Amino acid sequence: MITKEQIAEQYQQIQNEICAGLELADGSGKFQEEIWDRDGGGGGRTRIIQNGNVLEKAGVNFSAVYGKLPDTIKKTFGVSDDDFFATGVSIVIHPDNPWIPIIHMNIRYFEMISETGKEMRWFGGGIDLSPHFVIEDDARFFHRSLKHTCDKFHSDFYSKFKNWADDYFFIKHRQETRGIGGIFYDRLNPQTTGLEWADIFEFSKAVGRTFLPVYIELINRNKEKLVKEDEKLWQYQRRSRYAEFNLVYDSGTKFGLDTNGRIESILMSLPPQANWVYNFNAKPGSEQEKTLGLLKKGLNWI
Repeated sequence: MITKEQIAEQYQQIQNEICAGLELADGSGKFQEEIWDRDGGGGGRTRIIQNGNVLEKAGVNFSAVYGKLPDTIKKTFGVSDDDFFATGVSIVIHPDNPWIPIIHMNIRYFEMISETGKEMRWFGGGIDLSPHFVIEDDARFFHRSLKHTCDKFHSDFYSKFKNWADDYFFIKHRQETRGIGGIFYDRLNPQTTGLEWADIFEFSKAVGRTFLPVYIELINRNKEKLVKEDEKLWQYQRRSRYAEFNLVYDSGTKFGLDTNGRIESILMSLPPQANWVYNFNAKPGSEQEKTLGLLKKGLNWI
């Protein structure tokens, strides 16, 4: 059986690989690292690029934390007094050019052991894309890449996790999706998947290693595109929707805050600048209108 220490070690390796690849793709930006400790147990490595050549703000974080669950989390899990361990890699990238999409990736492992000895363990994670402008060829490339990864492990994973992402990354108060989705999954274990623990861990790592080649391809496709003033303003508005989702609905943000995580690391997902335009209406036939029309659940990108 794989141990939590082995999982954390492999996740740190994936963080290293992704940071090295993103620095090459950016061309000038270098990650600044902060090592932090958590009151109650554990800590992490926060790595941030700000004002790079391509990446205006990029965070690639690793954490491994443990201790007693706070009351809010106990109520969610329906338990009384439990010890927990959680480790993972979390990424959010806000590019400078609005034709390059925002991207989020997370792979994580959680285990909890109660005073009575009952054990709960699972993997979660996913990758999703939030384009400022939806480019349909890019959307198809992104989803086909995720399907290719999922199909190596289970024929149902992509369709199940794609629908899960559509539902999860939905801004209810706006009645629109945060972006074009991707895959999202939680509480994967042998009972929920039919796979062995080792295979689920391999899937988690494969998701993590799908991120870099996919995003570098999207960067290279779009980084040389010229940007007009109205396109930059639209980028700031789309970023505001991203911020709204992360502050109102995102379970990872809530878990980090509820477990006394490091605030700067938790909120690294927020963009460096965002605008809230009152009562915005896209011009008919514009790229902005086209994008708004594609922020819906259930679209088939394969």
